Amino acid sequence: SLPIHIGNKVWIGANSVVLPGVTIGENSVIGAGSIVTRDIPANVIAAGNPCRVIREITEEDKTKYLL
Repeated sequence: SLPIHIGNKVWIGANSVVLPGVTIGENSVIGAGSIVTRDIPANVIAAGNPCRVIREITEEDKTKYLL
């Protein structure tokens, strides 16, 4: 099995599966029930099966939600 790398301030929703060898970048959000099969970049919201990037987290999001 390969190691999993999870950056700082990452939120992973319930019942998500992260496969071996995947890297999740800092400040990212993984939606509940997602199957993470590929690397996820930093500062994005991603979800689904397979997990895909939905959108980037903007500066407006950071001030609105105090990230």
